Amino acid sequence: MKFFFGVMGMVMIVEGLPYFIAPHKMRQMVTMILQMPEGSLRRFGFFMMLAGLAVVYLSMGAG
Repeated sequence: MKFFFGVMGMVMIVEGLPYFIAPHKMRQMVTMILQMPEGSLRRFGFFMMLAGLAVVYLSMGAG
C-alpha cells in the first residue's frame, strides 16, 4: 500500500506540473480538448492507457 501511495503521489506531481509552470497554456489546452470530438478523446485515452501499461510492464523487469 505504501508503494501505491508513492506512485499516486508521483502521478499527482507530474499531473500538476504543467498547471504550475504554464497555467495560461494549460487553459488553452483544456479549451482545445473541450472542442475535440468524443471519439478522438476516447482513442487518445486508450492509447495513453496502453502506453502506461507498457511502461509499467517494462519497468517491472519483464521483457
